[in-house]
Parts: sequence; C-alpha cells; structure tokens
Amino acid sequence: MTVSLKALLVGTVAPLGPAAVPSGIAKHPLLVPVRLGREGFAGDAQGDRRHHGGPDKAVHHYPFDHYPAWRGEIGDRAVLDRPGAFGENLSTLGLTEADVAIGDMFRLGTAVIEVSQGRQPCWKLNHRFAVADMALRVQRSGRTGWYCRVVEEGTVGPGDSLRLLDRHAPDWTVERLRRLLYVDPFDRDALAAMAALPRLAEGWRRLAARRLATGAVEDQTERLSGRAAALEIRPPAG
Repeated sequence: MTVSLKALLVGTVAPLGPAAVPSGIAKHPLLVPVRLGREGFAGDAQGDRRHHGGPDKAVHHYPFDHYPAWRGEIGDRAVLDRPGAFGENLSTLGLTEADVAIGDMFRLGTAVIEVSQGRQPCWKLNHRFAVADMALRVQRSGRTGWYCRVVEEGTVGPGDSLRLLDRHAPDWTVERLRRLLYVDPFDRDALAAMAALPRLAEGWRRLAARRLATGAVEDQTERLSGRAAALEIRPPAG
C-alpha cells in the first residue's frame, strides 16, 4: 500500500472564535521538506498542550476523501476549498478510517510513523467551520481522521508518499474503535480487548479501562461543545 501526500501542513498558534482561544488548528501547506521529530513537525504548534500534541498525537492525518461529503452536508465553505480544514498535518486520497488500523506503520519520507489512535473531535471545530455542532457531526459521521506517533525521526517533503511497512493489529481499525467508543459503548469484551491493545495510545487504553471499572460512558459535553460537563451515561438497568 502506497499513497501519495496531497498536502503536508503545519500551523502556528492563533486566536480562534469569539473568545480568541489560542489554537493551532489553522494549518498551511509546505512547499519544502521539514523535519519530523517525536513531538511532530518542525514549525507546527498546538494551543492546548493538555489535549493536543505529544508523542501519541504527533501527526494528525485526515483523508481528503471526506471533503466532498462535508460539502454535501454543510455546504460550500471557504475552509473546505483546500486541505487543512480539520487541522491535519497529512492530507491524502485513498486511505480512510475503515482502511487504517492501530499499529499500522508507514514509511513517510525518511521517517517512520505508526497509527496510535483516532481523532476525538473537539469544540474548536465548531468555530473553525462556523457550524454549532460540527464536532458532534464529525464524531457521528466516522469521518474523524487519526493520529500517529513517530517511530523513527526523519525528513518529510510535500511530494513524499506513505508506504505501508507493517500491520500489527489489522482488525482494530480506526472505524472499529470509533464504533466501540460512540455507538456500542458497553461491549465489555471489546472494551477489555481495547484496554489491552499494546500499540493503542495510553490515553485511549485508560479510557476503556475506566469504562469497564465504572460501567459508565465519560461525559463528552465539554469536549464537543465547550460547555460545562453534564451527567455520565450508563446502560439501562437489567
């Protein structure tokens, strides 16, 4: 499997939305090669390091394949005219959440990256697109994108390709994880397997373990809307 980059993107922190929240979601395409280290691409930044960035979320990959569907759903918007609408570092055609699995390793330029988790959309997408429930739409649609960690540092250019090197857990696609998290969240056997998935990001393994321990789905209100948290969701009694 080899897929060419449509765009390679980075961005600095800038104000977003009415409250001018610091965010690195606005990315611009690179025309020259750039260094890729354990924490991400040189010149790329995040406004909220608590929830974004770090070794398990060093690279954000979003399929350009999804852009036509978004235009059909929310209409023509300037942000969808080119790659980078979702804050992605890598834009490609030919790979989606149904194709890519946790632990998939790719050669990218002289670097090697590994799929680590799906993207959990947050409320900043609502401001990015001027659509009040955009983050929830992304979550429900399955068109979320995913994150990669950097296994081998190197240099990546805008004309490079992703070449699949190995698959460690091909059954655990990004789409399968999304369905477990948001569609069928009380499948205890699957949650136990998720919690033990070696190459899954530690934060997601902890999330699965917490659901097993509490029997409840963590509140997602603040992440999706920016509003104060609501109540946890528990399965019906009996």
